[in-house]
Amino acid sequence: MSHTERTGDHPSEADTPATAVEFWEDRYAGAEQIWTGRPNAALVDEVTDLPAGHALDLGCGEGGDAVWLAARGWTVTAVDISRNALARTEAAAARAGVAERVTTERHDLAESTPAGRFDLVSACFLQTPYAFDRAGALRRLAAQVTAGGTVLIIDHAAAPSGSTHHDVVFPTPQETLVELQLDPAQWTTVAVEQRTRTGTRADGTTSEFLDGVLVLRRNDPAG
Repeated sequence: MSHTERTGDHPSEADTPATAVEFWEDRYAGAEQIWTGRPNAALVDEVTDLPAGHALDLGCGEGGDAVWLAARGWTVTAVDISRNALARTEAAAARAGVAERVTTERHDLAESTPAGRFDLVSACFLQTPYAFDRAGALRRLAAQVTAGGTVLIIDHAAAPSGSTHHDVVFPTPQETLVELQLDPAQWTTVAVEQRTRTGTRADGTTSEFLDGVLVLRRNDPAG
């Protein structure tokens, strides 16, 4: 899925392959780097002060977030639908000297989810032109979050400046929160808001972005 600061846009609907796997494999098939390699701004804002643990990076793309987390002591399971994307993540982790902290797994979240317990589940721009039960997948993974752990969901809240997708309706953080249907007795909503940022593309140009940010923390019965 799209991940880390964007350097491009999705292909037009006419160019969209028949399946999600084909779409994302094609997306990461070329030699050119798609994203900047920098971690997502909201991830940095929300995770910097958290104690390192086991993180699940959904839609890891080229590994910008996974590498940043691993460099700060996290053990990361990086997941993507595209094997090409996972290969890029592995290469990025190796270049950064954190390969031992990053494990990649291929999952089509419409069909399977990774096993294990996680202190952080991060879904940054887990958005795709193909329909799937994203809320259901995130709900299942939220059940695997440890007591005191965090779910972070960052979405495009609007098409970025210069995009051709201004007709696309993006979910608000509040709508995403409602769709998750998490038990409020077990979860505390830390942030549900929209944030504006300026992103720099690989060619040096900038765009204005509106991100939807949802942060949830699993209540710890031990206090």
